[in-house]
Amino acid sequence: MEKVAHRSHLGQLVLWLLMIVELSLFYSACSAEIPVRKILNLGDCNPHVRLQISHHNVVIDNGLIEVTIENPSGHVTGIKYMGMDNVLECGNPNSNRGYWDFVWDNSTFDKMETKHVKVVAHTDELVEISFAKNWDFRTDHGKTVPLNIDKRFIVRRGVPGVYMYGIFERQEDFPDAQIYQLRIVFKLKEDKFRFMAISDTRQGVMPRGEDRDNTRSQTLAFKEAVLMTNPSNPQFRGEVDDKYQYSCENKDNKLHGWISDDDAVGFWIITPSNEFRTGGPHKQDLTSHVGPIALSMFVSTHYTGIDIDVTYKKGEAWRKAFGPVLIYLNSASSDDDCRKTLWNDAKRQLSEEIESWPYNFTRSEDLPHAGDRGEVCGQLLVRDRCVDEELMQAQSAFVGLAVPGNVGSWQTEGKGYQFWTETDNTGRFNIKNVRPGEYNLYAWVHGFIGDYKLDLSITIQPGNKVNLGTLIYDPPRNGPTLWEIGIPDRTAAEFFIPEPDPTFVNPLCLDAADKFRQYGLWDRYSDIYRHGDVVYTVGVSNYSRDWFFAHVLRNTGNITDLSTTTWQIKYNLQDVNEKGNYTLQLALAAASYAELQIRFNNPDAIQPCFTTTRIGYDNAVARHGIHGLYRLYSINIPGNRFIRGNNTVFLTQTRSHALFDAVMYDYIRLEAPAV
Repeated sequence: MEKVAHRSHLGQLVLWLLMIVELSLFYSACSAEIPVRKILNLGDCNPHVRLQISHHNVVIDNGLIEVTIENPSGHVTGIKYMGMDNVLECGNPNSNRGYWDFVWDNSTFDKMETKHVKVVAHTDELVEISFAKNWDFRTDHGKTVPLNIDKRFIVRRGVPGVYMYGIFERQEDFPDAQIYQLRIVFKLKEDKFRFMAISDTRQGVMPRGEDRDNTRSQTLAFKEAVLMTNPSNPQFRGEVDDKYQYSCENKDNKLHGWISDDDAVGFWIITPSNEFRTGGPHKQDLTSHVGPIALSMFVSTHYTGIDIDVTYKKGEAWRKAFGPVLIYLNSASSDDDCRKTLWNDAKRQLSEEIESWPYNFTRSEDLPHAGDRGEVCGQLLVRDRCVDEELMQAQSAFVGLAVPGNVGSWQTEGKGYQFWTETDNTGRFNIKNVRPGEYNLYAWVHGFIGDYKLDLSITIQPGNKVNLGTLIYDPPRNGPTLWEIGIPDRTAAEFFIPEPDPTFVNPLCLDAADKFRQYGLWDRYSDIYRHGDVVYTVGVSNYSRDWFFAHVLRNTGNITDLSTTTWQIKYNLQDVNEKGNYTLQLALAAASYAELQIRFNNPDAIQPCFTTTRIGYDNAVARHGIHGLYRLYSINIPGNRFIRGNNTVFLTQTRSHALFDAVMYDYIRLEAPAV
């Protein structure tokens, strides 16, 4: 009996030792990465996702983050994280903290209040909730945007964030509507989140929302731009703030957000795919801005104006899913360089989300998983014998699939999905994870003007791979180059961008790559060219020094007396083929309420040789963009318009109704008659 008792006690001792070792290993596993990443999200220690539904709220909690959504409106009213009871601004009403909204007919805002809540999935691993509303003509006509709305929220085990996506549908009998904007908005605690990060170079402590009030700032040429005159923090005195200075292209708009230094907490919008955004990879849009506000933009007319397709007609059925995007939160040790740590961790999380796209945990048929998607590959070559007798590899070209349309129509396409990639050094491309559907293949090649479109409809079916083989792009070309200005890259970035007026500087735009975002550069033209407009002499001038980045009006100091401007290109022709036709290739990077007229050798000719007529709603100059929509004009000029010796092209922007009537040039080339 003594031996049995001894063995019993020994066994209990062994069990206790095993339990201690197991607990030690458990807590070690939970904290193993902390010294390396210095991030305090311990997701593996939280096994369950919990859901509570009451008459007023839906609460989802995974032990890391607690998300409260108003029932049944679908507004996010609270996000609890790492000791912060709510990262959202509690002083705002429930409808003004975290919400979706539309801007539709007559600039009406609709915050998409829903009427029904449904549990789509509830397991230990995740919760997915649907907040929905069906549009009813009898009760909603003229009051809410004519759409069926389904807003989805997903909280997963071990992920300190909430995934959000929306499914929107129009039935054929819905009335006409114009939908100018669709986005998700988060308004964070103003006394906490003061540091904003848009990119590696655009980061900094930001003014408070109240600093933009007219008692603390001066409104500049438009309401979005203010000069801080009496800010709550004196360090911002004399600085400019404008939300459009923080815009970026869709292809780069993947990560942005805010940091609370006091709590060492970051709040981030992560967008792993652009397939649901409108206007293609180069369309620019808003990110985060003073408030503190963080946006996820899906649809807008920013930098395109109404040229982008935002009109929905009765009889036109439509359905589309936007997202998911991840609202990600992280935390670092307060004694670290928490800003750098949090930003780098957010970039790491972005990489994980991109690698996981398309997500396999969503429960909607509107979000096909990887196995239900297709793939398109091929190689793009360029044939321009005036550059090279051999076929050239289309290096770093953008190749994409979009709704069937005309050449270049992808940049104004606003209703379907788009899938883009860049070619490698040999021109090869592989477009992965394409939704089933009908597409055209489009492309443009850096260094060559124009757009490519494959004259073939491509059908994507689940799981299939389409190999298009070798494709050849013949860029517009009628004859050999006599002279050229700029680089065919669809932007004005290579031209002369002046230093900003020192009284109108935004410190977040001091990096050379962001200098064009500074306020008031359009007025620098009148300062620099006081006694005459741009005169560019081929063979002598340098476009990075002598060609202003935007063809703007001359500001005389009187907003009602703006002067049109005429630029000159001077060049010499040793020989002229009077019977042949020359070609002026004119590529524009942006246009806003402008008309460009072109004359050759006679600036006083009543009729121009060419006019664009009135074009563009980009507003890229005022919105601190370096491009808007791309336009190309191939202009035929009879040889008898030229003379042997010195010639001049006169470019006049004739519209002067408003300060920002302007064009930006991408590239200009004069071609001799074809040989």
